[in-house]
Amino acid sequence: MAQPALAQSTRKQLKTANKYFEQENYRASIPFYEQVLAKEPNNALALFRAGIAYMSFDKEKASDYIYKAQKLKPKVAKDVEYWLGRVDHLNYNFDEAIQHFQAYNTTLKQKDTRKKDLAQLIQHSKNAKVQFNSPKDIFVKNLGPTINTQYSEHSPVISADDKLLLFTSRGENVTGAGSTNSKDKGNVASDGEYYEDIFEAKRIDEDEWEKPRSLSGALNGKGHDASIQVFDNDTKMLMYRQDENGDIFYSERSGGDWTAPKKLNGNINSKAYESDAYITPDGQTIYFSTGKFSEDGTLDIYYSTRQPGGDWGPAKSLGTAINTQYDDDSPYLSRDGKTLYFSSRGHNTMGGYDIFKSEWDSVGNKWGRPENMGYPINTPDDDTYYRLSPDGSYAYLSSYRIGGYGEKDIYTINYIKNAIIRGKVFSKRDSSTVIPGVELVFSGTQADKTALSYRDVTKPETGDYSVNVLSGRTYQVAVSKDGKNIETQEFAVPISTNDSTVVEKNFYVDYIDTTSMMASQFKKIYFDTDKYNLRPESIQELNNISNILKANPGINISIEGHCDSRNTDEYNIVLGQNRANAAYNYLKKSGVGETRMVTVSYGERRPAAPNDSPENMQLNRRVEFRVILKEGETMPQFNTGTGTGTGTGTSGTTGTSTSSSSNSSTRTTVPLAPGKSKAKLPDGTKVKTKVDEDSDKVKVKTKGANDEKSKTVTKDGTIDSKVKEADGAKTKVKTDND
Repeated sequence: MAQPALAQSTRKQLKTANKYFEQENYRASIPFYEQVLAKEPNNALALFRAGIAYMSFDKEKASDYIYKAQKLKPKVAKDVEYWLGRVDHLNYNFDEAIQHFQAYNTTLKQKDTRKKDLAQLIQHSKNAKVQFNSPKDIFVKNLGPTINTQYSEHSPVISADDKLLLFTSRGENVTGAGSTNSKDKGNVASDGEYYEDIFEAKRIDEDEWEKPRSLSGALNGKGHDASIQVFDNDTKMLMYRQDENGDIFYSERSGGDWTAPKKLNGNINSKAYESDAYITPDGQTIYFSTGKFSEDGTLDIYYSTRQPGGDWGPAKSLGTAINTQYDDDSPYLSRDGKTLYFSSRGHNTMGGYDIFKSEWDSVGNKWGRPENMGYPINTPDDDTYYRLSPDGSYAYLSSYRIGGYGEKDIYTINYIKNAIIRGKVFSKRDSSTVIPGVELVFSGTQADKTALSYRDVTKPETGDYSVNVLSGRTYQVAVSKDGKNIETQEFAVPISTNDSTVVEKNFYVDYIDTTSMMASQFKKIYFDTDKYNLRPESIQELNNISNILKANPGINISIEGHCDSRNTDEYNIVLGQNRANAAYNYLKKSGVGETRMVTVSYGERRPAAPNDSPENMQLNRRVEFRVILKEGETMPQFNTGTGTGTGTGTSGTTGTSTSSSSNSSTRTTVPLAPGKSKAKLPDGTKVKTKVDEDSDKVKVKTKGANDEKSKTVTKDGTIDSKVKEADGAKTKVKTDND
């Protein structure tokens, strides 16, 4: 007895489900189909129709159901290939969607009017594939469950201060007309969904909103009511009301509430469907969508201007550049009036409505060709009601997309911005020694796979680096020193939607930096302007270095001379070399073997600080000491030493050599000893130097390979320089270096 009763119950549930399905009341049909499937999980027809019903609420489940139905019963319906194409398109399977649409097309007769619709659907899938494969760097964010529900939320309207959101909902909290009890379905539309109501929510912070408040009563009528725009300093509101197929109304704020809506005049509203509108900031022009002027009732965008009496004048079309044979809706203008945003089912849409923009052509006095705003602003489903925030930095839109709460949700659209990544590079050995001179290259891609690359080198004194990178992606960070790769690390940069985001990131690498390691052993020595005489405190430090070298006979050092930028590059190379030589000669006289030391001049090319103040210039007039390690050799432990070492060694070069590490800028230079000297640099430049007996006057002449010349005379702190470039241009500089 139980078996026939169960079958009878299933047939009744299936009958009820099919009844709602045929009325296109899909939400009501789903529970009955699910009851059938709970008892008969392989009921192909129930699976197929439930899948179609789910397409408005759960795209992935819709795909599972329709595909399972076709597998169980390949000819479950004549149009199964059509629905497989539709559900594949919504789930981003564009190639498969095209195949299903083409398969369905072969089943239709040559003159079947559905062939035209199929051709458009196939084109949608082709468009969607192009847009999806060339995405924009845009961050789409759901407003969250306080605003969005399992039902449809759309038509976002934001106040001028960005603190109040008005929107439209078909959720369970709507009032609509009549009561909500089970006998009087006054708040339920013919499709089984609740009527639309207008709500408002106050902003708590950037991501949070207070519980929405219904603006029912005066604003909400017997059918659908939807928010459109607030204007005149938020004192007036444009809204849609389901009256005479749909018309545009306005209401005024009175205290904390709104007055009864009034309909715009007959130049705007008609017996056809009017959907959405936008009034310009000056209040003189209204753009609106209407079905009045099309043969088949599809929407086009028109505009009207205020007449002398203050009411709206005759409507004029935006023209065929904007309007298509399909629906064109939801007009919105940027604050400057030069960019039109709108939704369309035509043009090169990805499917359903897409957001487009058009720029005003002031020369041709017309709107330019619309541009699809691309993925991820647009999706294979409906994307509508694009509205900019008050400052234009981001936008709101309504969209039904995977990952939402149900039907249409309200989202924010932010262009992904740059973020500042900064920090230091440390030696992994002790996690506290910073490594200057490390090159960091951040390599990544834009959303469309275009390569990105950002670079910086850690600073000489602090080991700091800073790069300004496009946020919201993972970078491969190549860490190298002296042209040799140390390692490559992966670093994910979080999404930033403003240009002031700072991310602190330190890198710890398996590298021993000789400059850093010897910093506590060998201090820098400094010089007066244009001098290379050793100061008393420099003598003290050189004695310390001598003691350490004697106590550590296996250590060899590079002595590196630097200058500020007051003189010419050629002159500073010479001066830097003489500063290095001064330290070299002192250490040699103190007993350090000359084969353990090399000298190099960087002139002004490696400043320790910007040359923008006397204090910073003093930091640049220096000699640094760096331990030289052979390739593969690790940093040795230092003995403090007491000056009893032998001072001998086996590696290095003579004291006048300028060799150094592989990427050092080395020059062969002449010492500034009293008298005359000549030298030829590696690039072919000839240098003549004349120094007087007490070295207080120095004259340097250079002649380059391309006949460029310079003459610099330094005396008692004054520099007098003349330069003639290869192209004949001449420069004279005379300055007091003190």
